[in-house]
Amino acid sequence: MDDSTKALYDLYSPEDKSDFFPAYIYLKYLDHFIYHALQACGLPTKEREELPEADIDEMLEASVQRVAETSADFATSVYHGKVVKLKDALQLVTQKGDLSLITPEQVIPFKVAKDIILKNPESIAVGSCACRSASQKPCLPPPMEVCLIVGEPFASFIAQHNPTFRKSSQEEAVSILEAAHERGDVHCAFFKKDVGERFYFLCNCCNCCCLGVKMWNQLEGAIPILAPSGYLAHVGDDCNGCGSCDGCCPFNAISMGDDTAVINEVKCMGCGVCEDVCPIGAISLERDPSNGEPLDLAELKGKT
Repeated sequence: MDDSTKALYDLYSPEDKSDFFPAYIYLKYLDHFIYHALQACGLPTKEREELPEADIDEMLEASVQRVAETSADFATSVYHGKVVKLKDALQLVTQKGDLSLITPEQVIPFKVAKDIILKNPESIAVGSCACRSASQKPCLPPPMEVCLIVGEPFASFIAQHNPTFRKSSQEEAVSILEAAHERGDVHCAFFKKDVGERFYFLCNCCNCCCLGVKMWNQLEGAIPILAPSGYLAHVGDDCNGCGSCDGCCPFNAISMGDDTAVINEVKCMGCGVCEDVCPIGAISLERDPSNGEPLDLAELKGKT
């Protein structure tokens, strides 16, 4: 057993060792996991060039089925995301020391897979977006290296065992996040039971390719795949109705009224894309208790 696999195995307590192998195949075959997830959702996929062994592929399908069966409720979901604005996403990739936060349900409203436990957070792996790779018609031009695995043992394991990932630096991760925000992509912090019931992954993707965002939009939030950021977009009185924000929202929460932008508060996930798109600063994000609390590490650490 190589060092990165042993480190992954050693992560689990004796009573949770059964989660090791699902995590192993998920991280090693992430693109195939997403392929099966897209297929299960009835979304078009392109044909895979290489296939894992048949028994591995069957396990990946079973893992996707397990996610689907548990996803209908906050109490049972084992794989989910939290939308984060750029400021909060940057904190997740710039920590300098180990961190252990038992995240309140006001922040991560799920019962399992909700904590921020970072070991060696300066260890980061960057990889190709599995959603874009598997999509039949991804957006063009598709920036591919936008997925960030944060902390050990996950970053070293995936960089060694998944050829679509490589080790990165915190500085590069910051650049990836800033470029994604400038493109109008969404930052989502993902949590998974199999990886120690914790945060491990930052997705930075568009609503035309990202499976989580696409399914959230298609299901209109009926199944809690994502939690909102804790913010809500607000249009100020100085909006001149220029239309610059029209169509920019990854969650389709902005439309144009007669002479001003209008926010659909039910659809708004507080991602912050619209805030920087507005040329006169007429849109701002404001804290909104109905959308939970932000995943703001500085604030959460201050409360512990």
